[in-house]
Amino acid sequence: MCDAIANKRLPVSLMHALPQSSLDALEKGQSFGSVADTATQSFGDMEAIVALVGRPSLLIRNDKVVMQKMPELPRQTPGLILGVQKWIPSVGRIEFHNNDMAWGGTGWVAERWSKGALVVTNRHVARIVARRKADGSAVFMRSPSGARYGAAIDFGEEVASRKIDHSRTAELSRVQYLADDTSADVALLRIETADFELPEAFRLIEDERKLAEGELVALIGYPAYDSRNDADAQARYFRDIYEVKRFAPGKILQAPGDGILTYDCTSLGGNSGSPVIRLEDGKVAGLHFSGIYGKANSAVSARTIGALLKGQRPVSVALRGEGEEARDGSHPAAYFAGRAGLDTDFLKSHPDAQPVATPWPGIPAHWSAGLAEPADNPPEPNELRYTHFGIKYSAALKLPLITAVNLDGAASVRVKRGNDKWFADERIPRSVQLNAQNFRDAEIDRGHMVRREDPVWGSPGDAQQANDDTFHYTNAAAQHSRLNQDKSLWQGLENYILDNARTHGFQACVFTGPVLRDPEGDEEEIVIDGAIVPIEFWKVVATLDASDKTLHATAYVLSQGQLIRKLLEKRSRAEALEGFVLGAYRTFQVAISDLADATGYDFSAYVAADPLARNESGREALRSGEPLVLPLDKLADIIL
Repeated sequence: MCDAIANKRLPVSLMHALPQSSLDALEKGQSFGSVADTATQSFGDMEAIVALVGRPSLLIRNDKVVMQKMPELPRQTPGLILGVQKWIPSVGRIEFHNNDMAWGGTGWVAERWSKGALVVTNRHVARIVARRKADGSAVFMRSPSGARYGAAIDFGEEVASRKIDHSRTAELSRVQYLADDTSADVALLRIETADFELPEAFRLIEDERKLAEGELVALIGYPAYDSRNDADAQARYFRDIYEVKRFAPGKILQAPGDGILTYDCTSLGGNSGSPVIRLEDGKVAGLHFSGIYGKANSAVSARTIGALLKGQRPVSVALRGEGEEARDGSHPAAYFAGRAGLDTDFLKSHPDAQPVATPWPGIPAHWSAGLAEPADNPPEPNELRYTHFGIKYSAALKLPLITAVNLDGAASVRVKRGNDKWFADERIPRSVQLNAQNFRDAEIDRGHMVRREDPVWGSPGDAQQANDDTFHYTNAAAQHSRLNQDKSLWQGLENYILDNARTHGFQACVFTGPVLRDPEGDEEEIVIDGAIVPIEFWKVVATLDASDKTLHATAYVLSQGQLIRKLLEKRSRAEALEGFVLGAYRTFQVAISDLADATGYDFSAYVAADPLARNESGREALRSGEPLVLPLDKLADIIL
């Protein structure tokens, strides 16, 4: 077996399978080569080995510390360690769901109630899967695939575990507090319930002024192999066993009364969020968050943690971390001077050619009555004009009914996305626009109707202005996670349109809108936090055909099948409805004439330009009343 693993690093899941004799040998310092995880992830802040000798990181087995000689620490150290072992079960590994990182640090129980608990870790650990919202609350983010990230805490993961055991793993169901970048590196996560008896909550040191330089403390956590530290020092302390629970004793270097709490306990990436406990009584002196190799490790003070547990929050300042939302803003009408909005004569084969018109689709009468009337009196009725795009916005529904963007692939500019800050547009009353309070629900996202990148072309100034213009609430629609989790092909379609425009230098006009319920029907819109949450969206893409002389237009729907069912019902196709089942969200290509029939929008300027209506099977379907619907499993399925 030694030959088989020599000079290799095994993941901790395989290390669980090592025989007891091998584990015993490893604990006695007999190394079998490198047994750390080759896939160890990159942890947030620096973790540091401070003293190169005399500060062992002791293994834990069955919630007991595996002792070894500690000649550099006082004689009473082993006895003190035995006295605080009861707190070991209260420390766990912070693990992630739907994330490339399986885990990211350490956490510990700070409060406990009948079925739940409050867990403390670092902001930089929690921020791997969570983010702050504009109102200071925090939610779990989504992965690029749309799946919601999540977190759990595993109070096990010891070196002697014989198998993967989730019997001591509790879900972290909510982020109660996530510090901003100007506040102490702390996050509070809630366990609402667990299938086992949760461990005791740590106690905090009441008067940290009594902490003194040289006093014995320890870290309990999960050090992982960390290339930022000296490899020889890691081998000496860790014997190539990583990602399991350890107990690292040491001494206070500077007490918090004189500044920040520092100490010389041995740590590596993965110790982020470890409690710094006083060996005298097991009380928490601080929350470990970073260190400098060969100098000191640092902690958030017990005083700060205690204040946060009592609900006290630091005063927010105007600095934000990457990916953190900014507070809402507002732009006066004068800010939009010179915005041209949608150019309906945009499509041309060359600059001097006759344009091919792309008029605004007509909005159903029952919705057009509630359209907002911009104060700048646009030539196109009700159009809110922005750089390279326009919006017709329903004041009655607080929702864009249709957006229209000119896209110029030959002049496309890439503008890096910054921290999102959303604005009200004061050309219409702020009272008819959404704001951050309408997106408090963790399952609701602000969805750009005009995609940020689409209008970003032209001069650098125009491109930046177009980018910024997309961040107005008039361009936002509330999107539920049920839709978001399965819209990868919808996003792929948007990328396909933009990438082809960039590659081939062509122009396009893209119209987008929500599929709304008939106000006279028996279906009601979903409303969450005061915002209508559409369950389907449509898109029409207009370009020039291969001859560069005539219009070419295609239509798409992001749907579970409601729009298709509506068409079947409307056309009395009872036999087609028998056994009809709504499925997962998918992207469909549909005939523009069918989209008009289903939504009530007037797309008459585009029906004849639809390739679905021009081929023989399409014409036959239209003659027989069949909806022309093409489920798209890949972009190659699109009929152009």
